[in-house]
Amino acid sequence: MSQQQLPSTSSDSRSKTSSPPLFRVLMHNDDYTTMEFVIDILQRVFHQNGPLAERTMLAIHFQGVGQCGTFPLSIAETKVQEVRVRARKAGFPLRCTIEKE
Repeated sequence: MSQQQLPSTSSDSRSKTSSPPLFRVLMHNDDYTTMEFVIDILQRVFHQNGPLAERTMLAIHFQGVGQCGTFPLSIAETKVQEVRVRARKAGFPLRCTIEKE
């Protein structure tokens, strides 16, 4: 019996999947949103631990803007919308934007 030749599976012939483009979620400072609320959002929405959330909040406060995380576009948009809804519900004008990495 003869052996059948299997198709080549070398890395040359495989189609490579690329990672989706990533986007930064930026939070902007304002004169009304409390530092405590920003830390809470960073922990709940962006899953930052306490010390990281505090450092991010201070960067936002002193530099005017801070990076909350980097995500594929659909996740970044969802997080920005979640921040907006939570902030409006709490009566704050907190703003997040998305920037391509």
